[in-house]
Amino acid sequence: MKILGIETSCDETSVAIVEDGRKVLANVIYSQIPLHALTGGVVPEVAAREHVVKMVPVLDEALKKAKCDWDDISAIAITQGPGLISSLIIGTQAANTISFVKNKPLIPVQHIVGHIYSNWLYGPDVSENEIDEISFPALVLTVSGGHNDIILMRGHHKFKVLGETLDDAAGEAFDKVARILGLGYPGGPAISKIAANGNASRFKLPRSFLEKGSLNFSFSGIKTAVLREVQKHSKIDEQFKADMSASFQEAVTDVFVQKTLSALEQNPKVKEFMLAGGVSANTRIRSALAAALPLDVKFRFPKAISYCTDNAAMIAAAGYFLHKLHPRRYKPSTNIVPTMSFEIY
Repeated sequence: MKILGIETSCDETSVAIVEDGRKVLANVIYSQIPLHALTGGVVPEVAAREHVVKMVPVLDEALKKAKCDWDDISAIAITQGPGLISSLIIGTQAANTISFVKNKPLIPVQHIVGHIYSNWLYGPDVSENEIDEISFPALVLTVSGGHNDIILMRGHHKFKVLGETLDDAAGEAFDKVARILGLGYPGGPAISKIAANGNASRFKLPRSFLEKGSLNFSFSGIKTAVLREVQKHSKIDEQFKADMSASFQEAVTDVFVQKTLSALEQNPKVKEFMLAGGVSANTRIRSALAAALPLDVKFRFPKAISYCTDNAAMIAAAGYFLHKLHPRRYKPSTNIVPTMSFEIY
C-alpha cells in the first residue's frame, strides 16, 4: 500500500511516497532555511507564501522519483497540526483538493506522532536491514523546535504522554542561544558544530529538573542564564562562543538523560527507547543517551538526517499505520481543517 504524505507544519515543503509504512520511495523536501536565515528565524507569512510556490513542483518531483502515478496511490496523509497555522492551511488545502479530484482517502496526522514514526523508515539512504521490528511497550523522547515530550507507546497509535514542554522547548532554546552568540540560524547545527571545539565545563549553567519525579521539561531558564553570562563579558571571542555552546549543549543533554532514566525507572517493562524530532540529529545527545541507557533497553533513532527534520515520509508512515488500524474511517474529501491542538485523534 502506497501512501502519499504532505508536510507543511513550519518551513519545509515536503511530499513523500512510502510503501507499507516503512519503505521510502520518494521523500522530497524543499527547505526555506536560506530565506529565514535573513531574519534569524521563521516568519510565518513568508513560510506560507513559499509553500504556495513550491507545493506543486515538490509534488510532481515526488511522484517522478517514486515512479508512481495517481493510480498507484492508495491514500493521502497530511499533517493537520500542531505547527504554524498559515503553513498548515496550505498543506491541508492542497491535500483536500487532491483528495477530491483524485478520489483518495485522506488521513490527518499529528505532527509529533509523525516524528515518532520516522523510526520505521528505510529507503535510499537507509538499508532495510538496519530497521528491525519494534517491540512494545516503547518509550519515546521527542526533541524538536517547539515540543519536547516523553511518551509511552503501548502499540501503534496508542500513546500516553508522561511529560511535556512547560515553556521553551530545546530546539527553540538552541535557536535563541545561537542568536545570542551570533551563530546564525538554524541554531541546532551551528551550536553542535562549534561546541566540538569547546570546553563544556567552563560555564556552570542551570539544569531544570523541576520537582522530584517530574518528566516535564523547562528550558527557558538556561536561555536566560546564557544571556546573563554573555552580558557579563566584554570580550566575546570564538573560544568563548565554543565554550558557551558546549556548556549549553551539555546542560540540555543532562536534562534529557536524567528525564529518560527516570521515565524508564517508572516504566520497568519498557525495553525499547526511541528518539525522534529535529534535535535528535544532535550527535552529543545521541551519544550521551546511548551511554546512559540500561543494557537491556534497545536504543533507536532515525537513521538518516532527512528523517530527523520535518519531512513527509514520517507523515506517510504514520498515516499508513492509522489506516491499517481503522481502514473504514478515512474517506475522500473529508475537508481536513488545520489545528494547533495535540488531540487530533
